Amino acid sequence: MTFSKIFNASLIYSTFRTATPIIYAALCAAITQQADILNIGTEGIMLFGAFMAVAVSYLTGSWALGVLVAMLGGLCIAMVMAVSHLRFRSDICAIGMGVNMFAVAITKFLLNAWLKQSGTFADPKIIAIPKVHIKALEKVKFLNDTFNDWTITEWFVILLVIILWFVFYKTVWGLRIRAVGRMAQAAQTAGINVNSMKYQAIAISGLVGGLAGAHLSLGYSAMFVENMTNARGFMGVAAMYFGGAHPIFTALGCLFFGFTDSIGARLQAYGVPSQLVLLMPYVATIAILAISMATKKAMETKRKSSLITAA
Repeated sequence: MTFSKIFNASLIYSTFRTATPIIYAALCAAITQQADILNIGTEGIMLFGAFMAVAVSYLTGSWALGVLVAMLGGLCIAMVMAVSHLRFRSDICAIGMGVNMFAVAITKFLLNAWLKQSGTFADPKIIAIPKVHIKALEKVKFLNDTFNDWTITEWFVILLVIILWFVFYKTVWGLRIRAVGRMAQAAQTAGINVNSMKYQAIAISGLVGGLAGAHLSLGYSAMFVENMTNARGFMGVAAMYFGGAHPIFTALGCLFFGFTDSIGARLQAYGVPSQLVLLMPYVATIAILAISMATKKAMETKRKSSLITAA
């Protein structure tokens, strides 16, 4: 085993490529978390979006239309969650788990009934999200291996992280959504419509979750496989906790998942047992949650200590 074959320029792209669908999922969860809503249904929204993107791309020959319909599908599911939680006061975690189970069932049913397939659907008629090739980068091997031939949605996720950071921390809407999440009664007293803000947060998260699924099935691959999200939605929620729902820190947590998965895939070529390789992302999830919870507890303890000292 030579480290130069494992740790090289292509590992950077491999890490980012693997992390991208998780970043989308994490941003989906981060948007609602800013409004103090835990979006456990991220996995289901993502899976439904992945199916709709492939189905529409196959039937229409348009990847853009596939992405758009996937986002609208994510929006519809998110609004079901919103109405159930905000209008009928149902527990958000129970709704999220219900959405996840519904997505597994409905995508399997539609795959059989609509596309006449089972298990996996791949076809040359599926139009994948285009890759961006920059000729100028060909002259420098490192830049070519690292940044060339990214899909449009891989470039867009970087922009989305920056946009969400700006919206959350530099706009009035972001201030209001954070106020609703931290102290809803005070926000209501200040004249902010709490329910309206929460509806908006869930709706936007549904659009991002649908985009996450579209990228997974049309950008990361060009097919649909039953339950193809493979817990990426839950990894996104874990990364969101790690980053404190801050878009940039959340994305960094997702890159850790991508790094462990990419390293694992390379180690498998050198005889490392596949069971260990498949286990690595889940171990990383537990580690991320443990670190984030320990950090949060330490910060709370420090804050209490400072308050006692000040008193």
